Amino acid sequence: MDIHEYQAKELLTKFGVSVPRGGLAYSPEQATYRANEIGGSRWVVKAQIHSGARGKAGGIKVCSADKEIWDAADGLLGRRLVTSQTGPRGKLVSRLYIEEALDIERELYLSFVMDRAQERIVVIASAAGGMDIEEIAENEPDSILRVVVDPAVGMQAFQAREVSFGLGIEPRVSGQFERTILGSYRAFRDLDATMCEINPLVVTKSGGVFALDAKMSFDENAMFRRPQIAELRDKSQEDPRETYASDRGLSYVGLDGDIGCIVNGAGLAMATLDMIKLAGGEPANFLDIGGGASPERVAKSFRAVLKDTNVKVLLVNVFAGINRCDWVAKGVVDAVKDFDLKLPVVVRLSGTNVEEGRRIIDESGLDLISAETLGEAAKAAVAAAQQAETVAV
Repeated sequence: MDIHEYQAKELLTKFGVSVPRGGLAYSPEQATYRANEIGGSRWVVKAQIHSGARGKAGGIKVCSADKEIWDAADGLLGRRLVTSQTGPRGKLVSRLYIEEALDIERELYLSFVMDRAQERIVVIASAAGGMDIEEIAENEPDSILRVVVDPAVGMQAFQAREVSFGLGIEPRVSGQFERTILGSYRAFRDLDATMCEINPLVVTKSGGVFALDAKMSFDENAMFRRPQIAELRDKSQEDPRETYASDRGLSYVGLDGDIGCIVNGAGLAMATLDMIKLAGGEPANFLDIGGGASPERVAKSFRAVLKDTNVKVLLVNVFAGINRCDWVAKGVVDAVKDFDLKLPVVVRLSGTNVEEGRRIIDESGLDLISAETLGEAAKAAVAAAQQAETVAV
């Protein structure tokens, strides 16, 4: 689960991380009022969306007068901001963060991520922060510092000093810089985060260390014990297909193809996507219906996949271990009838009660395409999608 910049900053301040003074605005009038509240002579108007690279997309404006703030806010609110991370649809800007402009001396990069290969939290830092960190990481990988944190003892002060020395932090700000690192680590650990990125982390000319931008993501499986984090969720920033599915306990990731997939098991779902690609097609989604695929759960899965108007074919691929093929088959037949579905549906069943499941499919009286292997199912789905596209043209 992602949260907005201003929310991440509110969380980080509770762990001793310094951030510039700022306030939230939902209208141009409120934006100018926030700037007057903050005081000073220069402010930054920031679009609040779940995406990085906002600056390159025009989502961050530096202003030095009320009229400039008004114009910037008026131009951003209600706009779909398209960045390199949002895809072509972009993200809707419905709120702004107005922040004081700082006199920046240095820009640094700092992040905490979960390295699943090492099963450790890893601190990643660079002396070159800002908008071009991705290019720097690709072209100058040796300039990136990495520190692995032992989960038995947590991040230690000497490790924070190692990062400070490695980035060439001046002694006058090294103490504050190290406190920022340790505070960010505690926020990451104590709030069940999966990523905490401060880019840029700036050193000001007056000797302050501030998180100028912040991004945090959290483990959705831990939200039951983090209600204060769960409340920060902004569904307007999410793919509506994924939101609908997750609210109903389904694991769904939207893709750009036209073959809708309903599969049990994450590994089998990934294999299904690969087979569709191998057969020359494009999957529209990843969907894992889980172990208890009752007819009702199958119906929910159909409804979730059909939320995508690009879907031309449905491919149901179930290997029944905990599940039963006859349950899944009944769910498929009921869903096709209830939704009065006109799209081609390819069904591949294997495992427990497979004979009964195939009998239910074959005797349903519906125009369902049955396949015995995953390869056959993928080819049938791709052929049906191509035929549907030809008819549409």
